[in-house]
Amino acid sequence: MMAAPPPTDKNGTQVQDSERPDHYEAVDEGPEVETKVKASRFLARVFPVRSREEAEAALTAVRRLHHDARHHCWAWRLGPPESATELANDDGEPGGSAGPPILGALRRAEVLDALCVVTRWFGGTKLGTGGLVRAYGEAAALALEATPRRTVARRASFSLACRYDDLGLVEAVLARHADRVHAADRDFGATPRFRISTLASESAALRAALAEATAGRARIEDLGEELDR
Repeated sequence: MMAAPPPTDKNGTQVQDSERPDHYEAVDEGPEVETKVKASRFLARVFPVRSREEAEAALTAVRRLHHDARHHCWAWRLGPPESATELANDDGEPGGSAGPPILGALRRAEVLDALCVVTRWFGGTKLGTGGLVRAYGEAAALALEATPRRTVARRASFSLACRYDDLGLVEAVLARHADRVHAADRDFGATPRFRISTLASESAALRAALAEATAGRARIEDLGEELDR
């Protein structure tokens, strides 16, 4: 497997390990939360999503479920934090009166991998742009308060192959850095092989310690990162 390319931010700038948190907050699916403002009914819900496709599928399901509603306004944020992507939509409401306040609620809640949809049934009284901003923002905030959270861990993996003469050295390093090692799979065939997983920020230091202990004889290959959701 080829090593993963170094992570970059939205501008394409390489992000250093120290700038990349090992954990961030995401969500599980939340309940529907209803509010009413001047006879208009707002129904908000938060969904866990890991891609634009998952967000669009959840939004389609809401539209089908509440097909009699006039507006299904939404916003989503997808991680990881240093390169998060965001999108919001007013779905026919006056520009900036629905999607942006929903997105603002997601930002204030500091969650990622999350979609918030607020469905509105018009009650006959216009709320004005300011009233809509407050109503959509409040509906999203209440839905987020009712939504359970979960922590996403960023893991980095690498493989190591060494001589049997160096096996004790490798095991000694792994034992000394046991608090850094999330998993270490071993295969003692013709050549000892390891697949090691750590928190992303700790991978480089552990690889360096293993390389130093074996005087560079161990073959270490970066296998990239994954999100432990």
